[in-house]
Amino acid sequence: MTLIVCIVGPTCSGKSAVAVEAALAFDGEVISADSMQVYRGLDIGTAKLAAREMRGIAHHLIDCCDPGETFSAGEFQARADLLIDEIASRGRLPIVAGGTGLYFRALLLGLAPVGPSDAALRERLRRRAERRGIAAMHRLLTRLDPQAAGRLPPGDTQRILRALEYRVASGRPLSEAVAARPFGDERYAALKIGLRMPRHELKRRIERRVEEMVAAGLVEEVRGLLESGISPGSQAFKAIGYREIVGHLNGEKSLQQATEEIKTATFQYAKRQVTWFRREPGVQWIEASPAEAAITKTIEHIRTELTRRPTPH
Repeated sequence: MTLIVCIVGPTCSGKSAVAVEAALAFDGEVISADSMQVYRGLDIGTAKLAAREMRGIAHHLIDCCDPGETFSAGEFQARADLLIDEIASRGRLPIVAGGTGLYFRALLLGLAPVGPSDAALRERLRRRAERRGIAAMHRLLTRLDPQAAGRLPPGDTQRILRALEYRVASGRPLSEAVAARPFGDERYAALKIGLRMPRHELKRRIERRVEEMVAAGLVEEVRGLLESGISPGSQAFKAIGYREIVGHLNGEKSLQQATEEIKTATFQYAKRQVTWFRREPGVQWIEASPAEAAITKTIEHIRTELTRRPTPH
């Protein structure tokens, strides 16, 4: 089984920097597990590393699709599988780093089969959502599959429509199918390293990063995307920061209001990330601050694992 290193944790915990240092130490390449860094043009708001920060390390699954496209956990799994094989075949260490928990779950355990898929039904549901609003579709899902509806935010258009599609096409609630076999068997020998920090420090880091993003031109980045023809309803604009700035550009809120909303939404997201990864078995947790100590401990963990397990090195 191929050995991979997974570096997980909440946003602003320093995962990207730790991954670069680990790659430098062990001749590795980084695969991003960030559901929004896949989009070209979403640079400032997704905190992509600049080329100089990558320090010559190959990074994958960044800027790999257009903002108008959709990108799923299944797509991530398929692409990451190929990349891991390629990286390992070159005698290098695959390092998967990011904060999208479902992407890690899909990669390590696979995804539950959720067919059937009905394109015509999907289109009818999409048109109904446009006419009645996604809140109405969420209420419909609550009647048809209350467990699935309870797990989905009322504004999560893609997953709400997918759950409705499955329910109507199969006659069976999606929540029932997922509960029967939520994920598959272990697919990789994974060393999982989690970065953590006190909540107050994480909140402080998030607030500072958001202010830096706005100062660096986040408003101009969003305006440019809209002017290029990207729909405000696209999956890319569901990213925290982008949807709030769209509201500002539409005159719905001041820039200060949008900035405070971004801070709040990012911190709430970080707390959800912490909850997700705490439930992930086998994560070796280390303190993210100071950064130098986190890097040293990560390298020690990897060195121990490389010594203990057969690897392509």
